[in-house]
Amino acid sequence: MRILMSHNFYQHSGGEDQVFSAEAGVLEKHGHTVVRLTRDFGGLAGMSKVGIAGASVWNPAMFREVRRIIRAEDIQIAHFHNTFPLVSPSAYYAARAENVPVVQTLHNYRLVCPAAIFYRDGRVCEECVGSAVPWPAVRHACYRGSRTQTAALVGMLSLHRLAGTWENTINTYVALTHFARSKFVAGGLPASKLIVKPNFAPIDPGVGDGHGGFALFVGRITTDKGVQVMIDAWRRLESKVPLKIAGDGPMLESLSDQVRDLPNVEVLGRCGREDVLRLMKAARVLVVPSLWYEGFPMTIVEAYSCGLPVIASDLGSLAAVVPHGETGLVFQPGDPDSLAEAVRQIFADPETEKGMRSKARSAFEESYSAEQGYAGLMSVYQAAQRNRHWLMSRRLRPAVVPGESQQ
Repeated sequence: MRILMSHNFYQHSGGEDQVFSAEAGVLEKHGHTVVRLTRDFGGLAGMSKVGIAGASVWNPAMFREVRRIIRAEDIQIAHFHNTFPLVSPSAYYAARAENVPVVQTLHNYRLVCPAAIFYRDGRVCEECVGSAVPWPAVRHACYRGSRTQTAALVGMLSLHRLAGTWENTINTYVALTHFARSKFVAGGLPASKLIVKPNFAPIDPGVGDGHGGFALFVGRITTDKGVQVMIDAWRRLESKVPLKIAGDGPMLESLSDQVRDLPNVEVLGRCGREDVLRLMKAARVLVVPSLWYEGFPMTIVEAYSCGLPVIASDLGSLAAVVPHGETGLVFQPGDPDSLAEAVRQIFADPETEKGMRSKARSAFEESYSAEQGYAGLMSVYQAAQRNRHWLMSRRLRPAVVPGESQQ
């Protein structure tokens, strides 16, 4: 199979970038040809705000490029990860114009929530779900704290909803969990096109034994990741449990200041993947204290690959990904006392921890290995190909911008 895989990288590398690389890699390992088409936020340099807004709605250069690649490379599937802002929905129309099935992986909730994370002012927010025009996002300046930028994003989403883009140009959507799928259906995406396929780990690092004796956090150092909740929980633990924090972000400096009086808390800063896996093998538990509806954190997949139990917020997809008492524990979101108690349970009962380590590793082998990921991708692509004839029979409304030739 010959696959076009496209992704718009963010300013800061994260899980979506890892998934893009992992999926392209596993496809190539199995003999498929993957043509990568990427953009990044660096491409915005020198562009005016009006130009960026226009490109996010329709990027004519990307429309032409996708068509050129499909023809030159004899592409059979076009698979998109993040299209915002520079790939733009014009890429879907380009693939459809060439009669190539389109797959869109939904890493975040952008299509039904302009903020993409269902989180505002320190709490979960679903005000825009199901709205044809998500005006609440503009009122609250949900995108980058700017009403102007949010209005441009809302305009893009609304125009393409009105044009039927989300329904008529995409053959198959990939939701990472059943919880996420339910939110997209509530937001108006066609349920018949939404397939659940979780993320996977591209390599098997082998099982750790927790010899380091510490708890571990890996991720962006931001409010929505629940970092403050975690620190408050560790104060309740009175420094009896060591904690290592690996990651970077806007809260890194203030976090480092906060933990100066917590001798067992170590802020490591940004760590490479090999270092993260080494830490996971040595840790006794991974802490995921998020305050928002996480998609499917790669940190959990990697933890399971190392046989590392997880303590996670009982929120959204996390409750399903971390079954309580099986591969770890869940706690009341935003509650440091509840988190502290979960940590105490893990560290006070080595036998229970041992059982969780075994079940975490089994979860990886059964659901999140590279082979499972590959099988999931093949199922998605087969579904997209089955949907192609039905979709091509539907009337395509605005396939091009004024003056843009379809030929």
